[in-house]
Amino acid sequence: MNKRILIIGGVAGGASCAARLRRLCEHCEIVIFEMGSYVSFANCGLPYFIGDVIVDEQKLLVATPELFEKRFNIRVCTDSEVLAIDRTNKSIEVCDLKTGRKRNESYDALVLSTGSEAVWPDIDGIDLPGIYVLRTIPDSRKIRGNLANMKSAVVLGAGFLGLELAENLKKRALKVTVLQSTDQVMPALDKEMARFVAQYLQKNDIDLQLNCQVNRFELNQDQTLTVHRQDGESIISDAVMVSVGVKPRTQLARQAGLAIGDLGGIRVDETMQTSDSHIWAVGDVVEVRNVITGEWQLLPLAGPANRQGRLAAAAILSNGDQQEIPSTYRGVQGTSVCGLFDLTIASTGVNEKTLQKINYENYEKVYLHPGNHVGYYPGAKPIHMKLLYDTSNGKILGAQALGESGVARRVDVISAFIQMGGSVYDLEEAELCYAPQFGATKDPVNLAGMIAANQLRGMHPLAKWEELLETHVQVTEDKDEAAQLLAFILDDPFTQAQLVDVRTEAEFLQKHIPNAINIPLDNLRDRLNELSREREIWVVCGVGQRAYNATRILQQNGFRVRNLSGGMQTYETYNGDSEQ
Repeated sequence: MNKRILIIGGVAGGASCAARLRRLCEHCEIVIFEMGSYVSFANCGLPYFIGDVIVDEQKLLVATPELFEKRFNIRVCTDSEVLAIDRTNKSIEVCDLKTGRKRNESYDALVLSTGSEAVWPDIDGIDLPGIYVLRTIPDSRKIRGNLANMKSAVVLGAGFLGLELAENLKKRALKVTVLQSTDQVMPALDKEMARFVAQYLQKNDIDLQLNCQVNRFELNQDQTLTVHRQDGESIISDAVMVSVGVKPRTQLARQAGLAIGDLGGIRVDETMQTSDSHIWAVGDVVEVRNVITGEWQLLPLAGPANRQGRLAAAAILSNGDQQEIPSTYRGVQGTSVCGLFDLTIASTGVNEKTLQKINYENYEKVYLHPGNHVGYYPGAKPIHMKLLYDTSNGKILGAQALGESGVARRVDVISAFIQMGGSVYDLEEAELCYAPQFGATKDPVNLAGMIAANQLRGMHPLAKWEELLETHVQVTEDKDEAAQLLAFILDDPFTQAQLVDVRTEAEFLQKHIPNAINIPLDNLRDRLNELSREREIWVVCGVGQRAYNATRILQQNGFRVRNLSGGMQTYETYNGDSEQ
């Protein structure tokens, strides 16, 4: 069938849809309409173009209109804004932005890949000169062109893009301040894991200010900007980068009367079809199902957009003269990665905040801090990991990891297991590559599975750090006060908590949890008489391994015992005192 297929928007979703349409059907007419001047470019590379990591702007162009024409026989109309959709007559109204001329284009099938747009906060002075947003190549060109006049910059927002901008501005020798309205960076992470990132930012001379609300921008006579905070403090800067989030660009869909979800994205089915049987939608503009929770969510990432574009192409042609091709979208699990100086931050699945929000009761978490490869091989770096799993069946729910090496590989492995419905028992038995410079005979992925599986078998009962530090003690900025409160709680027989630190005496003296007693693991069997059999024992060590061995000794000697997962490394993140 010689269908006429129009695609509104290029970049990831629209461009991949167009290319696959052509691979599936040589006889269809395919036209892409792009409001900007670039049909397919690397959004994710824009911060690095500003940071001079990517020097040649042409490297950001994934595909040009000429390539689409010559290789795929696809016509691309850039600088062409689609003004309206006429569903009754199956046509769109297009305006050529260079000439101002308008025309109508008919379609048999229409694909919306209109993407997302930056959220501009409602702050007085937000439209002043010197305030920038980064979404397109012209945006990056504008920022890069003004860098010579900047010595300082304020980044509004500490999500992925905001922190990547902060890093690259710092590389261009600017003094950088990051302002975040909430109490943590990177909302995709749980708070205790995000503290590692905050510490790393400060280590790299980024001024990070959390719980910071901005209520006004002011342009000064010397063309600098004053950023006024709600607490009365202010910051003077040469520029402000707004990166507080994005929202789906749904104006066309709303004009056409398509169904819009509660989160503001276009509602689509498993074939990416909208409420109109002739219109599909892909990418940042749609709402998608989370494969773990089943909840609708927005996920503005290039990987899912590409897959959605491919599936939409197959769905559009599934009733044509092509062989039937599977064209259903399984949903998303939010796998993502971010580089920040030498740190890699990655996650997959759901975080604990999400599980708590949807009242998911049957879950547990473990923390571990293994090396990226064996310790005897030079250059080993720690990976800080958190694994979430269902206690009823061991199914993996999510993972978060940070470190300077080997992080993305481990999260990718766990992501694949989640996609296949895997459990912590599968992680425990996973056969992964090993050589001294790449990993260990027990890879961090295996270790995460072993720790979780042992907990489910009853061999590794876990105590929760929240019970130690948050449920009973509100940790404040006053560390002395927090320590006194903690000591009181641990000394209260009602809590039945006897805290035992099984590290060496030297490690214990260097730093320990208040009111803990020190019985090194190697001496534990000889000192069992020092422990109470009436009170439950909570065991802690450096990263969790020695505490697990202590747990097994104590369990088999009749003690009630639980392990504080991840040891002192995790304690420091909960206590806001983590170090790289």
